[in-house]
Amino acid sequence: MRNTMTTVEQRTIGLESARAGTGPATWGQRAIWGVVTRLGDDAPRYNLRLDLPVSPPRPATRVLADVTELLLLHDSLHTRLLPVGEDGLEQVVDGSGELPVEVRQCSAAQAPAVGEALMEELAGRSFDHAREWPFRVGLVECDGAVHRLVLAASHTAMDLWGEGRMLRDLGLIESGGTAESLRRARPALQPLEAAQTQASPVGRRRDEAARRYWCERLTAGPRRIFQEPAAPELAADPRRLFPNAQLRSPALAVAVGRVAAELGVSDAAVLLGAASHQLARMSGSGDVLFQVVVGNRFQPAAAESVSTMAQEAVFLLTDADKDFEDAVRRTRSVAFTAFRHAGYDKWALEREVARLVERGEAADHSCWWNDTRDPGVGPFDTVVEPRAPLGELIGRTELSWPTEFLPRKNVSIAVDVLTAPGALDLAMTADPAVLSREGMERFLRGVEESVIAEAIARGE
Repeated sequence: MRNTMTTVEQRTIGLESARAGTGPATWGQRAIWGVVTRLGDDAPRYNLRLDLPVSPPRPATRVLADVTELLLLHDSLHTRLLPVGEDGLEQVVDGSGELPVEVRQCSAAQAPAVGEALMEELAGRSFDHAREWPFRVGLVECDGAVHRLVLAASHTAMDLWGEGRMLRDLGLIESGGTAESLRRARPALQPLEAAQTQASPVGRRRDEAARRYWCERLTAGPRRIFQEPAAPELAADPRRLFPNAQLRSPALAVAVGRVAAELGVSDAAVLLGAASHQLARMSGSGDVLFQVVVGNRFQPAAAESVSTMAQEAVFLLTDADKDFEDAVRRTRSVAFTAFRHAGYDKWALEREVARLVERGEAADHSCWWNDTRDPGVGPFDTVVEPRAPLGELIGRTELSWPTEFLPRKNVSIAVDVLTAPGALDLAMTADPAVLSREGMERFLRGVEESVIAEAIARGE
């Protein structure tokens, strides 16, 4: 709702002499474009949204000049996607054009609320990927200076790792950097370059190997992970809502680092191993399979990219219920192999998986794992050092139920790892036909307790 004291204006950013070109879409662009176009009116929930304080406040001309440098630096922000034939998708990088800017003028006291409302307004609309750039800008201006910079982006322009790079680059630009200087200092892989590599013989071999690995793992995995669904009669109800739980644990944030240091693996491997161990113990299936979201930023230029590169790896851990330490240690090597096969043409893979499902040869692949923390270049090769005293933090865990979601196709459970001030968050969404709220809490607390117990056993 717009406050009557808020003035609404529109301005534009003019882009000139930027890089331009046309080529096939990347694997990441194809994958997420396929998702958001199928969602229709529900697509905006995939949009990325940022409401950033501008401190100290600056003139609008300065802020818009900074955003212009950001557009010049990253092609994905001025790229359109056009379907071609039945199975093609083309990316068009525009070298010039105008980007609308929504401006709200209000008092300084109103700025936070107006910024939040503007963010929801910009991110709450679907993008027309064929006709508009996948990036929206808004300003909250008070007494002639910008107090909030609001950004919204389609997931086709960037994933969460890309968003983090964009924010870092925006900060460097605000400190005096330019697109040209940052390009020299931090060469970033642009989507047209990535597509060219993917279309090469090397890229085609990588795609074929990844899809072959996926199909092999699906054929070998368990046909059903949850042996006794919580309420199978709910599965036919399209109106059922998927509860979302969030466990915030200061103790887990410390314990995971301790265990990682002791076992010589990363904290990401500890968490995925602990989740696999807990899922196996609860579900009745000793073998578990997760679709694990991978950033695919293992090379320096890819690590700098503001684009959508994330795809899913198929992670199959056998005998995950036997021993916690063994599950965590094996997670590292299994994940490394899976991650090497996380870049592929998803549309082609989906056709192959559909054939396996039709023949009854596909494993249950409805469990998802997404460690959203920025892992840098290698998510499973960095040992995290121990931090604060663990004994002081046990008992401070909070469990909440923030929201509910509409049914999600091929999702029984989906777990996100999130950063939080002084804590680590595990956010979980589950199909109530498969797992009850009590089961969700048991899973989340089980992951936390197993990691903390291992840390204590190793000498807290």
